[in-house]
Amino acid sequence: MQINVPIFRRWLQTTRIWQNNDLILREFQFFPKVAIAAIVFSLLAAMLEGFSLGFLLAFLQSLVSPDAAPFHTGISWFDTWILGVQESSNNRLYRISALILLATWLRALFNYLTQIYTELTQLNLVDRLRRRIFEQLQALNLSFFAKTQSGELINTITGEIGRLQQAFGLSAFILTKGLTLAVYTVLLFQISWQLTVISVLLFTLLGVGLSNLNRRVRESSFAVSTAHGRLAAIAVEFINGIRTVQAFGTQEFERNRFYRASSDVVQTSIRASLGLAIVRPLAEGLATTILVSMIVVSITIFVANGTLETASLLTFLFILFRLVPAVHEINGNRAALSSFRGSINNIQELLRTNNKPYLRDGDRPFQGLQRAIEFISVDFGYEPDAPVLHNLKLTLRHGETTALVGASGAGKSTLADLVPRFYDPTDGCILIDGVDLRDFQIQSIRQKMAVVSQDTFIFNATVRQNIAYGSPDASDRAVLEAARLANALEFIQDLPDGFDTVLGDRGVRLSGGQRQRLAIARALLRDPDVLILDEATSALDSVSERLIQESLEKLSKGRTVITIAHRLSTIVRANNVVVLEQGRIVEQGSYQELLSQRGKLWRYHQMQHEANERVRSEE
Repeated sequence: MQINVPIFRRWLQTTRIWQNNDLILREFQFFPKVAIAAIVFSLLAAMLEGFSLGFLLAFLQSLVSPDAAPFHTGISWFDTWILGVQESSNNRLYRISALILLATWLRALFNYLTQIYTELTQLNLVDRLRRRIFEQLQALNLSFFAKTQSGELINTITGEIGRLQQAFGLSAFILTKGLTLAVYTVLLFQISWQLTVISVLLFTLLGVGLSNLNRRVRESSFAVSTAHGRLAAIAVEFINGIRTVQAFGTQEFERNRFYRASSDVVQTSIRASLGLAIVRPLAEGLATTILVSMIVVSITIFVANGTLETASLLTFLFILFRLVPAVHEINGNRAALSSFRGSINNIQELLRTNNKPYLRDGDRPFQGLQRAIEFISVDFGYEPDAPVLHNLKLTLRHGETTALVGASGAGKSTLADLVPRFYDPTDGCILIDGVDLRDFQIQSIRQKMAVVSQDTFIFNATVRQNIAYGSPDASDRAVLEAARLANALEFIQDLPDGFDTVLGDRGVRLSGGQRQRLAIARALLRDPDVLILDEATSALDSVSERLIQESLEKLSKGRTVITIAHRLSTIVRANNVVVLEQGRIVEQGSYQELLSQRGKLWRYHQMQHEANERVRSEE
């Protein structure tokens, strides 16, 4: 009989098992040999379990009725040469004992191999899912991260993946025990189909009753996962914002917020545990009741009327005694598995692709800017019904500096973010040398660009590694030269280990100005065609601002620069100044031209001039 694979696959995908566990089942295609080996060894162990129990009947017959007819399997050569049906009863007893022991030790070997390959499958699965989550996060548009708390993502990558690993271990155990139960059932049918039918009906009713409890446990697990994600998000916010917390004296507020989230985790976990805790003792009590009832029925009815021999009854009961604990364990693990449903759903939700924003990658390599970057009637909004930029028409010429000026929220940073394709326009297009920006490979575009922003991110690595970030092939000499041009060499050499000094999480060992100079050195080393300066000198003291301004002037030479300025004095030499208000360009021209028009830029200029005069008079 030939199986139609596509039809079988479609049928499999409609089953509840697939729909509930498709996240796990789809990953097996990447390590099929390991997964199949685990199943095969598990099946062999179950078969050997049945083999040893099957010969237990012959063993008991030899003990209870040594003069009875020898046990036959129906395979003549096996009965003659292995079981020795023509030998004495003692000889047959020794042979059967040896077979039982051989099967037991082989089963132990296959159980060991099952555990090894199950663990390998589990580790491969978790590794695959971690990688998939990482690739998913790398591919997502920045707007996803703007709406999602980092703590929830960290909880999914670490906590939820760990819980999924436990869930897989439970699933593997259920599969292994399920195969053993199947073998037990076959043996029981061979001994007494009447008793087996009664047992199966009773245990099926038990399983159906416990399924309702498992459903409640599964539903309560969603609240547990949500509570864990909220707690992780609050913890990450607290750690990242510890300076602000201490500066504003809000420790009590943060304590209450964290304690509430922690209590929520406790309460949801207690509710889930209450449902989970009742499953195993209830299953054990009911199963023991069924077992005692089966013993009474079998002795009073089947043995009394001669339907069942004493040796067969003893074997049946022995198998049943082995089966009942396995049923207990399966029911308990099914309930525990249900408690991980929320974690599995969270991972599946993060890996979904039909409800998340992505950037379509182009197929043309970007060789470098030759003429200009043109905004052609560009609209953009982070939300569909809330546009931030409106009908932008702008040309950024090669080798020139374009300054973006405007009040907070005018759309300056958003406009700059469209150039390296952190986002795509919702309408209109951006052309680079006449080619749609979306037709270029994203990676090749960003390799030719560098961004120096107000919020510079410093990695928990050495100074050298931070400067060379994004330029892995840079030599030590090139790193040192970049640091010198960025006016960072002096303070780097004063650090305990110089370029080998580890800077701590987010560069906590450095001042704001020092972090900015490292960011400029990083950009210098990259040698970009297009440079984006997003308020790179704001919130700095005058000495740091002067040093950084000198560094930026060196960095900007011969490059196409987009600069967002907080202090207008830094953009006086810009080739083109663009004034934005509420996402629209209201003025455009050179700095002096716009001042002479006495428009928006002139007002900003006057406001800053008056503010500077007040500061001088107060000094």
